[in-house]
Amino acid sequence: MLTNLLNNAAKFTPRGGRVALRAALHDARLRIEVSDTGIGLAPAQLDSIFGMFVRGAGAGMHGGLGIGLTLARRLVELHGGRLWAESDGPGQGSRFTVELPLADAGAVAAPRAVPSVAPSAGRRVLVVDDNADAARTLAALLALGGHDVRTAFSGGEALALLERFVPEVAFLDIGLPGMSGNELARRLRADPRSAAARLVAVTGWGRDEDRDRTREAGFDAYLTKPVDPATVMALLAG
Repeated sequence: MLTNLLNNAAKFTPRGGRVALRAALHDARLRIEVSDTGIGLAPAQLDSIFGMFVRGAGAGMHGGLGIGLTLARRLVELHGGRLWAESDGPGQGSRFTVELPLADAGAVAAPRAVPSVAPSAGRRVLVVDDNADAARTLAALLALGGHDVRTAFSGGEALALLERFVPEVAFLDIGLPGMSGNELARRLRADPRSAAARLVAVTGWGRDEDRDRTREAGFDAYLTKPVDPATVMALLAG
């Protein structure tokens, strides 16, 4: 959660700006504040920025999926706390504050029950991307949807996973170093264990010839970066 808040502050604060982390006790609770002198937020964004798939102004240049703050708020709420945003307006910086209850020194409270998703409701999904942050963020989104997700950061690592995890759907970055996403798709198609998997190409290239190569490699669908999370979920629902 803190990694997400600090990364956002760094990304949206221009060179020469300032990011601060403060922590203090407030009544019987701990408050952690991440503030910056960056691009700020409009009043209408202060709550909507925590919505799934919402991306703030300037987010497009950073390639985010728009789910990091949603995950952060849910994690805080699972610990009985809350997370909110404040800003004096666009260009005036932002403050994100986490408030968490202090643990009882005499006892540890039983965790609140969290609704679970039946395994049958989800799919087995493989995410392959050499950008670890992108892979893990997409995996977190899919896990929130009740899917059983594994990540790999190279073609070789993905093929090794087949020994213990056979995906129903695989999202493959095309620009992988060494073994490309297209070559990985061919190998997955050639392996009887993964031959029937639905393969989705994820790439920054959108030319017709690039799409043709993915079709020839055996892909079923083609997504260009930055990936639209709603499209990802629609592909899995289908």
